[in-house]
Amino acid sequence: MDFQAFLITLRESLEAILIVGLILSFLTRLNGKKYRKWVIVGVGLALVTSYLVAMLFQVVLTGFATYGADIYFRVAIMFASVILLTHMVMFMKKQSNSLQGEMKTKIQTALTAGSISSMIIHSYLIVVREGIETVFFFAAISGGDIQNVLTSYGALSGLILALIIGYAFFSGAMKISLKAFFQITGVFIMFIAAGLLVQGIGVLQDLGVVGSVYEGADGKPAPVYNIVEFMPEHYIDEVQYERNTGESPLISGQVGLFMAAMFGYSQNPSVEQVVFYWLYFAGVIGWIKMFGKGRVSILQFKRKKTTKKVVQHTNPLMKTR
Repeated sequence: MDFQAFLITLRESLEAILIVGLILSFLTRLNGKKYRKWVIVGVGLALVTSYLVAMLFQVVLTGFATYGADIYFRVAIMFASVILLTHMVMFMKKQSNSLQGEMKTKIQTALTAGSISSMIIHSYLIVVREGIETVFFFAAISGGDIQNVLTSYGALSGLILALIIGYAFFSGAMKISLKAFFQITGVFIMFIAAGLLVQGIGVLQDLGVVGSVYEGADGKPAPVYNIVEFMPEHYIDEVQYERNTGESPLISGQVGLFMAAMFGYSQNPSVEQVVFYWLYFAGVIGWIKMFGKGRVSILQFKRKKTTKKVVQHTNPLMKTR
C-alpha cells in the first residue's frame, strides 16, 4: 500500500504543482505579480477542501460498515477508481504537449478581465480536483482506511519528492521531460488500475454476486491455477501454507502483497480475473493508439491532401497541360 500511495501522491501532487507553478510563472512574465497571492489563497482553500472530503469519506465508509454494506461501497470505489486512473493516463497522454500553451492563454484571458476571483477559482479547481482524486484513490487502495494512508510514509514521500521535482524544474536546476515522466508513471498507474479491477471482480465472486464460466464442485469460481507455493499474495496465505504443509513458499508473502497491490498479482485467479486483466491493457493501449497518434496522423493527412487540392485549383501555374 505504501508504494501505491507514494506513486499516486507523487503523480497527483506533481501535476498540481506543475500547473500552479506554470500559473505563477506566467503571472510574472505577464506583469501580474499582484495576482500571485490570490493563487496561493486558491491553493490553500483547495487543500482544506480536500482534507474535509477525506474526513467525509471516512465517516461515510464507517456508516456503511455499521449497516454491513461497506464491502459493496468499497468495491464501487475500486471500479470508479479504475475509470478515474485510466482517464488520468489518457488525459496526460493527450495534454502533455499542449499544457503550457493552453495554460498561458487561460491566464492571459483572466488578466485581461482583471478578475481576482478568476485567479482564486482557477487555482482552487486545479488543486481540489487532484486532491479529491487522491482521496478517492486512497479509499480504493486502503479498503476505506483513508486516514492510515494519509499519514503513511508512502504518501509523505510522494509529496516531498513532488515538491523537490517541481522546485528543481522551475528553478532550472534539473532538465526533465514531462512527457517522458508522465508516460513512465502512466504505465505504473495502468498496473494499479488493472489490479483494482481484478480485485473488485474477485470480491464480487467471493460474495456470490458474480459467477464464473469455470466453477468447482461447490459451485464457486475455481482458480485457473494455484501457485501459493511459489509466492503467496498475502503473508496470511504464507502462514496458512506453512501450517498446512510444513514448508515455506519460495518467495515471501510480503513480496506477494506488494506484487498484488502494485501489479494485481493473484496466487489463484479465476478465469474472469485473468481475462479482464489482460483485456484492460489491450483496451487502454488500443484506445491510445486509435485516438492518439493514429487519429492525428489521419487528420493531418486529410488536411494536407485538401490543402494540395485547393492550391492546385487556385494556382494556374500548377495545372497540368
